[in-house]
Order: sequence, then structure tokens, then C-alpha cells
Amino acid sequence: MNLVIAVDGPTASGKGTIARGLAAHYGLSHLDTGLLYRAVGRQVALTGGDPDDPLDAERATAFPAILLDDPFLRDEAVGALASRVSVHKGVRAALLQRQRDFARQPGGAVLDGRDIGTVVAPDATVKLFVTASVEARAARRHAEMLRRGQDIPLETIRADLAARDARDRGRAEAPLVEAVDAILLDNSDLDARQSLAEAIRLVDAALARHGVRPD
Repeated sequence: MNLVIAVDGPTASGKGTIARGLAAHYGLSHLDTGLLYRAVGRQVALTGGDPDDPLDAERATAFPAILLDDPFLRDEAVGALASRVSVHKGVRAALLQRQRDFARQPGGAVLDGRDIGTVVAPDATVKLFVTASVEARAARRHAEMLRRGQDIPLETIRADLAARDARDRGRAEAPLVEAVDAILLDNSDLDARQSLAEAIRLVDAALARHGVRPD
């Protein structure tokens, strides 16, 4: 039995850090699915397209693989573009199979995103939904931007996160929603180390309930 762990949650909830930590802890491959959407958004920008135009966004799904190594994919502006292109049905369909193939690889995997437990891998062994208050997430993102030398006002970041939440939850295709069988992890008051420790505890407990022992 392959161990597949789905980690979903809103922007800046820490789901990526947790997913990477879980992958290392259980010896699994990891995929940040949000990076695929960031690459599409970045490709749209590079080609002068409109991220709100379905055709422009769908054409950008043919981005060159080397784009995944572009450091600008982590930029705040690219994250906003990713949220905009992800509302298009054609974009999501084009990237879905790539994500499912990754989840089904021998040995298992950890995937993080916004619709892993509901759409990409609804049969995942364990599903986590990682969240935190907008205020906590904005403070984390603000600190991250400062470390990168980007002094973006905290209120601007908070407003952007709130807008992304509304867009991600309100989109018609694969909206951000907690799977009915997901385990909630609210890390508003936890640091990165504590969040990972709690995630491991929750996954271990879930595996024990299912009688599953990771290899």
C-alpha cells in the first residue's frame, strides 16, 4: 500500500513547509502543486498574456520545465497570478493528470496544494487541512518578504491574502475546501517546528487508526 499524504490549506498557512517536513520524515517524494500554477502565472506574464483570459492561461500550461527552477516563482506578485489562472477549468484540467501521476508513484508521496484531498488524491491515506488566521499568515508572509529584501506593507499583504482566500474558496472549479475526512491543523499559535511536530503526531495517529505502518 502506497502512503499518500494530502496537505491542503490557504496561502501562507505553512502547508508547504509541513509537507516538505512530512516527506523527509516518512521518506516520501514531495510535490508543491502550487508551484505548477505559479509557473503558469509566470509564463502568462512572460508572454504578455492576460491571466484572467482562459485561452491565455491555458496556453501557458505548456510552460518549459526549466521554468520550475525560476526563483521568481516565489515572488508575491507571481503568487497572485497563480491564484488568478487557477480559476480556469482548462488550466486545472491540464495540470491535474501530472499531479495524479505523481501521487500514484511507487512508494507513495506527499502533495500540498488547495485541492489535493478533494480532487487530486481523494483516496489519499491521510489528509491534512492546514490553516491559520489571516493575521498570523500575513505576519509570516511579511517576515518572509523582509528576509528577501521586499518591504511590502503588512496591511497590503493581509488584504492580498484575504482576496486570495475569497478567490480560492469561491472559484467554480476545485475550490479550496476542507475534505470531509481531513484532519484540521490550525497553527495560528505555532511556529514552524511546532507545526511539523503536530503534523507528524496527527499523521501517526491516523495511520495507527487505519492499521497502516509506513515502510
